[in-house]
Amino acid sequence: MRHRVWRGAGLALLGRTLLGLALLGLTVGGGLAGLGLATLPSRHARGWIPGLSAPVRVVFNPDGVPWITAARDTDAAAALGFVHARDRMFQMEISRRIGSGTLAEIVGRKALNLDAFMRTLGLRRRAAADYRLLPAHTRALLAAYARGVNARIAARGRWIAPEFVLLGKPLPWTPVDSLLWGKMMTLYLSGDYRRELANLALAGKLPPAMIASLWPPQPEPPGPQAQNGTAPDGNAAPARLAVMARRLLPRLPRFGDGVSQPATASNEWAVDGAHSETGAPLLAGDPHLALSLPGIWYLARIDTPGQVLAGATAPGLPLLVLGRNAHIAWTFTTSGTDTEDVFVETAVDRTHYLGPDGPLPYATRTETLHVRGGADVTLTVRETRHGPVISDLVPGAKPGQVLAVAMAGLQPGDTAAGGLDALNRAGTLDAALAAAPEITSPNQNLLVADATRIGLAMTGRVPIRRAPGGDTPGGDTPVDGASGKFDWVGFASGTALPRVVAPASGRLVNANERVAAADFPVFLGRDWYGDWRARRIRAMLAEGGKSSLGEFTAMQLDVTSAYAAQVLPALRLARPRTRLGRAALGLLAAWPGDMRRTRPEPLIFNAWLQRFAQDALARFHVGAAAAGPRLEFVAGILARDDRAWCGGDCADAAGAALDAAAAFLAARWGDDPARWRWGRAHRAVFANAILGRLPGLGALTTRRIAADGDDSTVMRAGMMDGAGYDFDDRHAASFRGAYDLADLDRSRFVVAPGQSGNVVGRLAANLLRRWRNGWTMTLGPTPARAAASLRLVPAR
Repeated sequence: MRHRVWRGAGLALLGRTLLGLALLGLTVGGGLAGLGLATLPSRHARGWIPGLSAPVRVVFNPDGVPWITAARDTDAAAALGFVHARDRMFQMEISRRIGSGTLAEIVGRKALNLDAFMRTLGLRRRAAADYRLLPAHTRALLAAYARGVNARIAARGRWIAPEFVLLGKPLPWTPVDSLLWGKMMTLYLSGDYRRELANLALAGKLPPAMIASLWPPQPEPPGPQAQNGTAPDGNAAPARLAVMARRLLPRLPRFGDGVSQPATASNEWAVDGAHSETGAPLLAGDPHLALSLPGIWYLARIDTPGQVLAGATAPGLPLLVLGRNAHIAWTFTTSGTDTEDVFVETAVDRTHYLGPDGPLPYATRTETLHVRGGADVTLTVRETRHGPVISDLVPGAKPGQVLAVAMAGLQPGDTAAGGLDALNRAGTLDAALAAAPEITSPNQNLLVADATRIGLAMTGRVPIRRAPGGDTPGGDTPVDGASGKFDWVGFASGTALPRVVAPASGRLVNANERVAAADFPVFLGRDWYGDWRARRIRAMLAEGGKSSLGEFTAMQLDVTSAYAAQVLPALRLARPRTRLGRAALGLLAAWPGDMRRTRPEPLIFNAWLQRFAQDALARFHVGAAAAGPRLEFVAGILARDDRAWCGGDCADAAGAALDAAAAFLAARWGDDPARWRWGRAHRAVFANAILGRLPGLGALTTRRIAADGDDSTVMRAGMMDGAGYDFDDRHAASFRGAYDLADLDRSRFVVAPGQSGNVVGRLAANLLRRWRNGWTMTLGPTPARAAASLRLVPAR
């Protein structure tokens, strides 16, 4: 199946035009700047969109945020499509190419593994099938949005964005293109299949207990939010499967390759009216995803008769993802629920595999992948009753056993767009919670407040496994597919999943930690992130009396690390042997754990943390791709005083890591640790994943700014897990929202780095410094000042 998105003479033309873009960057950045300026939208313009019932007025404030006023919600959706295409068309193009598995057509072999993976999963085919099952109202919004996008394409052609001047006019947008956004987010926000393969890859290299300690168990949170699940007995994997997993993992997308999976984390909390200064609930949320230029979010306010939507939209989608309407406010965090299993299927021959009652035929199809600058690649995709065969992505894989993946997000009947549409239109907390099960993917913790109550509900579908007590016989490893013992027998959703409404405490908090009680009847998973951010949020909420909106926005900038407070007692027992190591340790003696960019201690602490984790993994030749999250891994080692991972005495290991880290820092910033500064090393990096790869364009398409915080703070500033030292902030809260249910027009918002995707325009990164410093804006009935306008009328 081929999804064509470009007009023109084919790949040869694409190759020449991409080469032209690269040469342009190498010769004169001013040439691209000139193209960019020529593609910037006019300050005041008029546009025509087929199917509008009445004219639509759009006013932009000086930061590029649109206020859309329309007679109908379908008219508003069309207008949103028009302005998304106006400001973010190339981002939308890249998004649909990733989801369709056609990115290699413009970037070459570097994207071939990603394309092959996406074609194997069949995201576009599944999105097309889901579209036909959506409610009529949602399909109408998707169709109207596509009309708006296509009206902008028709009006501007290849001058819609600087990239298209060289690459040619994009083909029309379709409703299925919009659904791909949700499919990809579902894939990005879950990683159970990778963890199972990583654990399998370590079989025979590490004892089961050490594999389990890569992602150690987490304590149950307090009150109505506690966690379930018991781990079954251990399971030994055949050596040949471990080898297969080791070969397969590098071919699967992973955060850090520039165009695929972002690291994930988020914060959300709310208080009811009894705990707020206004007497009505307050709610705050800030999703943490990979930083990019342009960012993933686009602020907008949309007014139609009887309805208001304000907050974060996603270019490519006609719905509000995070924000508020006229009656409620909502936000999401990733739940961490286990919704993916890898099955070991027994091959009978190339066309059959073994099921519980005998041989079964694979469902097969052929995909042709077009590669810029290279020959086409033909991919034969096989699917089992559990899901696609992913081990076929490894060339020359030997027959016998294959690995297939089951993902809840790949199941038929995904109504996520319809559920989000229902959430956008919900007028009460109860109506919002009723929409939660319709948001079939991804699995999120939906936090909602209306004028009187607060509530939290898990969205999505959680597999019900036939195996009692969990999904595998040995924890997070692939399971036998032939016996049927570990099959999925249904899904839990809605009220069968964790839900809390109007808690007696008057507070709800989640920051990706465990969410259900130990005796919860549905198995939700076994690998959970630590609760350090949630612990810090709860501590701040308990500090004073009634909360205010200003306090909520200040909490989103908090950089005091509960993780550091937990780990520092063990670190202070370290026995460094060098002068630099001892000096660095001396600075940590009285440090309270605040990750401010003006201090040396955060740099020392994070350099030590990275080196300590790398040393532990290196002792057993475990790569970062197979390891669990760094914070949880190191905290577990120190809490257990794990002599195996420490190579003996953990105080000696911590001292050696501190000596090495201090030597590295001194080589870069001088031999006086007191003069080191976190902000010199730790910068938020917003890069364009595609243009930044072309010679000469990296500097033009990247923005950096010194950042506070780290992986463990409420103001998340996450770094890469890998070899060497990497202090760049690569994932953070590129959107923040705080909502006052007493007056939703007082709610506060910010995105980063800016509203526009045109990298040479002022609006591409105009919000970056203000975002870093904690500035926010309101999206009230009208902008304080109008800087541009757009009048959209029915096509003639």
